[in-house]
Amino acid sequence: MERSFLVIGGVLGALAVGLGAYGAHGLEAALEGVPDAARRLGWWRTAVSYHLPHAGMVVVVALLAARRGGRSLAVAGGAFVLGVALFSGTLYAMSLGAPRWLGAITPLGGLSLIVGWLALVAYGLRER
Repeated sequence: MERSFLVIGGVLGALAVGLGAYGAHGLEAALEGVPDAARRLGWWRTAVSYHLPHAGMVVVVALLAARRGGRSLAVAGGAFVLGVALFSGTLYAMSLGAPRWLGAITPLGGLSLIVGWLALVAYGLRER
């Protein structure tokens, strides 16, 4: 489990930095002339602002699991990965022109991120 989460966390982190850089330097030009460009840039920034710290949390989960694994850590890591995919992924997609109905999925990603944090709480309460 820990090796998988370490690799996934590293990939998610690298993607977050790359996507953040694209949002800061390329997306604005790509959206030039698009009527809702400011809204789309806002979605992109929100996606990156949730993506990067949760990539880091997947790495934290991997490090904790290497020390002493547990079901709560498996849930936390999986929930963080799913949350980034659903929350940030739908925002990235809508920023690039995907259908707005994807926004109905975005809160499920946020809920998954919350589940990840609560699973860490559960792990912390059981850890001695």
